[in-house]
Amino acid sequence: MQGGSRHVPARPGRAAGRSSARKQGKTPPGRGSAATGSTGQAAGAAPGAPAAPDTDAIAQVAEPVVRALGMDLEAVKVTTAGRRRLLRVVVDSDRGVSLDDAALASRELSARLDASDVMGDMPYTLEVSSPGVDRPLTQPRHWRRAVGRLVRVPLASSAAGHAPGKGGRPGSTAGSAVQGRVVAADAAEVTLDIDGEHRRFGYAALGAGAVQIEFGRPGEPPDTGESPEGRGPQSRGPGAQPDGH
Repeated sequence: MQGGSRHVPARPGRAAGRSSARKQGKTPPGRGSAATGSTGQAAGAAPGAPAAPDTDAIAQVAEPVVRALGMDLEAVKVTTAGRRRLLRVVVDSDRGVSLDDAALASRELSARLDASDVMGDMPYTLEVSSPGVDRPLTQPRHWRRAVGRLVRVPLASSAAGHAPGKGGRPGSTAGSAVQGRVVAADAAEVTLDIDGEHRRFGYAALGAGAVQIEFGRPGEPPDTGESPEGRGPQSRGPGAQPDGH
């Protein structure tokens, strides 16, 4: 892949950078996830517009690459603006994702995507990033990586009335939520510190957790979920326009 890159140090312990690469895809017109007619056009698409890429197919190409780098593939999303597409790939790991990690993943993914036809013929920008604090906690690995964080999570009906409150008082009711700090998490359950009491919940008893943004935690800057540098290293492929860097 032609072009240069720039690296900005990431804040230690924080998932951060984004990496972008522009390049031409290779799929013949009509390939994609949307239903197609006899002309190869996506159902509901404007005449002459190519079908949208299949995100499941993209994930099948990307997941082995990301896993080989010691990371997890969290999400794949494709958006279209005019005649160009933006492919966002979200990755994470227990150690976080630095800007260098994002740049390496971008290079490896670019090479693998170029060797496939999943992105079609339209030019596209590849952006590799880590999840922000607004990422819902839905998998055991998400909870494990949130240890030490303050979270709010709705209770499923199976947990309502069975989780006692402090001092043995009746617990929460169905549809309510609890807030506490994640103390530990494993494959089966998570332990929350709620008002000084450690309470364990099986994942089936919880909905999607949400990390709460905290300001003024001792020894830490405000937790906004963003890298202090913002946009990370840029990798530019054929046809990309210079940005002055």
